[in-house]
Amino acid sequence: MILVLLGFSTVSFAGSLADTLYGDYKWIFRGIGLLLLCISLMVHFRSRGVCTLDQAKRRRNESINTVLLTLVTATAGYAFFLYVVVHYIGVWIKIWQ
Repeated sequence: MILVLLGFSTVSFAGSLADTLYGDYKWIFRGIGLLLLCISLMVHFRSRGVCTLDQAKRRRNESINTVLLTLVTATAGYAFFLYVVVHYIGVWIKIWQ
């Protein structure tokens, strides 16, 4: 849809590209997203001074709460964006009904 909105592609090409990329490789994209989320959590904890296992054990509750909140928020945001925002943008620009 972004390619169509910017005028770089036709709707049929963008639809076939989306079907190919998301249909066949969706678990790869989801895995890369999860990996990047884990890396960002590691960077977050390191910047807050949790660098060793002893420090992680001392701040166990905070770490668990942060990881769980991040995973729940990321999953809910992904589902909302994919099934609500993308759908209504597609209906708005009349790609599908």
